[in-house]
Amino acid sequence: MVHPAELPIDDLLAECAVERKRRSGPGGQHRNKVETAVVIVHLPTGVRAEASERRSQAENQSRAAWRLRLELALAVRSSREALPSPLWRRRAGHGRIAVRQGHDDYPALVAEALDALAACEWSPAAAGEKLGVTGSQLVRLLKIEPRVLAVVNIERRRRGAGVLR
Repeated sequence: MVHPAELPIDDLLAECAVERKRRSGPGGQHRNKVETAVVIVHLPTGVRAEASERRSQAENQSRAAWRLRLELALAVRSSREALPSPLWRRRAGHGRIAVRQGHDDYPALVAEALDALAACEWSPAAAGEKLGVTGSQLVRLLKIEPRVLAVVNIERRRRGAGVLR
């Protein structure tokens, strides 16, 4: 099963409702006259994301889609039969994983890391071994986005494990 955060953007948007709205704020009259804000809701899960900080509807849609993929990575767990995925193998090597926060691959890699952690009782060492990276590299990936680390720490607390810093 493919995690929704890993879907190509066109396939993901086919599962979504996209709404365009007017927003107030910086940008003057142009912003108030044109529907530049974008809200995307993933219909199968109800997960939503929005963007309205740009004056361009296309830029806001792109940002909202990236945010939706990250929200899906945080909210949806899937059982994976084969770890690591081809994407993970392309990004990882010699026990390390390389990706920046804003990169298009980041939400899919986070989803895979969280799925591996869930399968390994939220142990970074065990999940890292399953994914072919060190536990410290896995934690480094999680720390890029504070909300990702917060999700992991909530699950670790539920199991009586220490928090990751």
